[in-house]
Amino acid sequence: MKTDSIRPAIAPPPVQVSFEFFPPGTAEMEARLWTAVQQLAPLRPRFVSVTYGADGSTRDRTHRIVQRLLAETGLVCAPHITCVGASREEVLEVARGYWRDGIRHIVALRGDPPAGESAYRPHPGGFGWAADLVAGLGEVGDFDISVAAYPDVHPEAPSAAFDLDNLRRKFDAGASRAITQFFFDVDRFLRFRDACAGAGIEGALVPGLLPIVKFSQMLNFAARCGARVPDWLHRRFAGLGDDPAASREVAIEVASEQVMRLRQHGVAEFHFYTLNRAELTHAVCRALGLQPGAAEA
Repeated sequence: MKTDSIRPAIAPPPVQVSFEFFPPGTAEMEARLWTAVQQLAPLRPRFVSVTYGADGSTRDRTHRIVQRLLAETGLVCAPHITCVGASREEVLEVARGYWRDGIRHIVALRGDPPAGESAYRPHPGGFGWAADLVAGLGEVGDFDISVAAYPDVHPEAPSAAFDLDNLRRKFDAGASRAITQFFFDVDRFLRFRDACAGAGIEGALVPGLLPIVKFSQMLNFAARCGARVPDWLHRRFAGLGDDPAASREVAIEVASEQVMRLRQHGVAEFHFYTLNRAELTHAVCRALGLQPGAAEA
């Protein structure tokens, strides 16, 4: 008598996370950063990125934080490098320095205009765009390169199709993955993922998530980068400005709902914009099922 064979269930891929930190400007902010690093390191992130400043202005501080991370933790570091404010050779020398330090991961970005300038202008003799930077980094070494993607479309892009083509150029130049700007509409991310697949973009697409520390601060971030803030999110935070405990609870609920919906659609890798604070990101990672363990030495 024949019986149907039972196929073993295919386990979903394990969750991987990465965290973004920024170079602190004061001693108090630096203490907060290292507290966050110590609290999040046991979650064993794939890597941690360190930002470069909107206009490349924090280069020295970024390098110092990266050096300390290398010296005092077992974390894989992915410093940001931008096209802004430096010649091609100056940018490549920064990359060579990181390579000598053992850095093998880079986040390559065009960068924002310097303070006081309304429009981006390539530096004379520098890299013009992120795709050019990605290609140039390949001359230094075989970096694992992350770039940016925009489910809500880059605010300077004339169209979604133009923005998608720009992302394709970054992958064609050698990027390994694209980390999205933060978003709150999961359906929009899923449509963007489908559009990338339809355009033949095969590189990894990692959702970037921003647990909301302060709603008003998030609105300012969103206005600058073109991220859409849905009406339902305004309603969730309405009237909570004077109640930090309630705001924290709602922030965790919102981000946890996001990651669980994304998991249902096969997403297994997440990048968190921590704002150098661990509490909310740590809570959402626990919702993903991540358990603290010994950080790799």
